[in-house]
Amino acid sequence: MGSTPDLELPQRLDPYPKETHRHPRGEQPHLLSSLAAVQTLASVIQPCYGPHRRKKFLLTAHGDIVCTDSAAAILRALQLEHPAARLVREAAQAQAESFGDGTAFVVLLAEALLEQAELLLRAGLARTQLREAYSTALAEVLATLPSLAIRALGPLENPSWALYSVMNTHSLVHSEHLTKLVAHACWASKEPGGSFKPERIGVCTLHGGSLWDSCLLSGLAMPMRPCGQVTAVSSGANVALFACCFGPASPSTPTTASLYSLEDLLAFKRESSRLVEMQVDQLADADVNVAVVWGDVDEETLALANQQGIMVIQVKSRREIVYLSEVLDTPLLTSLLPPLKPGRCWRVHTQKLGDSEATVFEWEHADAPVLTLVLQGATAEGLRGAEEAVYHGIDAYAQLCQDPRLLPGAGSTEMALATMLSEKGGKLDGPEGPAFLAFARALRSLPKTLAENAGLAVAPIMAEMSGIHQAGDFLVGVGSEGLLNAAQEEMWDLLVVKTQGLRAAAEVVLTLVTVDEFVVAKGGPSHQQILNNSGKVMGSLSPAKKESLQTNRQQQHPQ
Repeated sequence: MGSTPDLELPQRLDPYPKETHRHPRGEQPHLLSSLAAVQTLASVIQPCYGPHRRKKFLLTAHGDIVCTDSAAAILRALQLEHPAARLVREAAQAQAESFGDGTAFVVLLAEALLEQAELLLRAGLARTQLREAYSTALAEVLATLPSLAIRALGPLENPSWALYSVMNTHSLVHSEHLTKLVAHACWASKEPGGSFKPERIGVCTLHGGSLWDSCLLSGLAMPMRPCGQVTAVSSGANVALFACCFGPASPSTPTTASLYSLEDLLAFKRESSRLVEMQVDQLADADVNVAVVWGDVDEETLALANQQGIMVIQVKSRREIVYLSEVLDTPLLTSLLPPLKPGRCWRVHTQKLGDSEATVFEWEHADAPVLTLVLQGATAEGLRGAEEAVYHGIDAYAQLCQDPRLLPGAGSTEMALATMLSEKGGKLDGPEGPAFLAFARALRSLPKTLAENAGLAVAPIMAEMSGIHQAGDFLVGVGSEGLLNAAQEEMWDLLVVKTQGLRAAAEVVLTLVTVDEFVVAKGGPSHQQILNNSGKVMGSLSPAKKESLQTNRQQQHPQ
């Protein structure tokens, strides 16, 4: 069945739609109070969908300027006030955290489903009926989706072909080389029983060279250098991790005694120096010869560590030292005390990689607990994109180990599902028929967005694609120059990721279609504000209304 024009939806439900109140300027208010806010969010994310995405400049809270095309990074940076926009962002971020991909997909599909829900509400469909009909359509989509999976990754098969389309979406420079590195790392990290742990692959980014110079190292490489004179531990490295200052406690520390005079301060410093010297001696007595610190490094304490032959390394972020704690299986300490169980490896040393140096933790045997992908690049933006692509490839392989089935990409799966829903919706009576058509129209918006971002003529492309799918060829998708066969071009989507993305977007919409108003309390009931249909905050309540509310509260809660 061909696609049904939007005007047919109200006609199928109610040939004489009810009159709705209009604003003084003449436009109709949204029946869904969340629609405008979600539309605004989707307009920001839409250019970042698909392989032909456009970049955006982000000004971070610290004043840094970041150029990125990552929908996940943009969502993290946005300061959202509307509850509906926040709800959609939470769903998209949960999708990214659990499956590594599908962030933009969730936002755009949720927005399209809300737009179609608005049309159904204006046609007279009740909110409860709309929710039930959308739920039925989602169940139909999820039941049909596995039948569209036409290929699966074999247990002994090189995963490069399956990961290429996922990684090429995020990095167009040397993507084939990066894909081979990720595939090799994943294959080497796979356990004999077939299980795969993504945390066994580390990523180290170094400035200098090009992405073609990127390589795979056995062990853990981190972009940092030792602080002191001890720059290597050649054998028998015992590692302690500290999330504190590597030095004496500060006089401003709340746990220290109050200091009333200069003599008290000098005595405190002498006592602190003796304490630190004793702590460094304790580390040496416990055979700790590598100290990794997330905090400041005191020069005098560093000199004591040099005398004891302790290698001191300062990490830049909490994420790095937490990852070290997981790899080395040793606790993260908040004071300079020797750990009960230090982390052990064969050796720790610095290694020159291209124009930069990295600190490498190596294990003596071949079965190291971690491998590191060392990424090199001339610009921070290029490295950031390559790093994101690598993490997406690792996450994709982890999902394929759980469910190896793949769907044709390039929007072909969405169009196939839309064609199926249109055919069934045209034969159904009651609310399900229009709801199926509306759901199909929302799915068609995704390949339409791919065509728009690729700079194609959208109307003829979509008409031709719809006709081909109606003829039975569900492998046709949108490419850079027009329509293509997704299977022949090796463009794939993971079944498990697509399934969860559809479910996440639909569940958000099923929640929002039953919401008719947003009420926001700021600073207490007397400062209550209400969000209007455009998603903006209305002005404060009138003095008479405030007085009425205050009187009611006093009657309900007498002093």
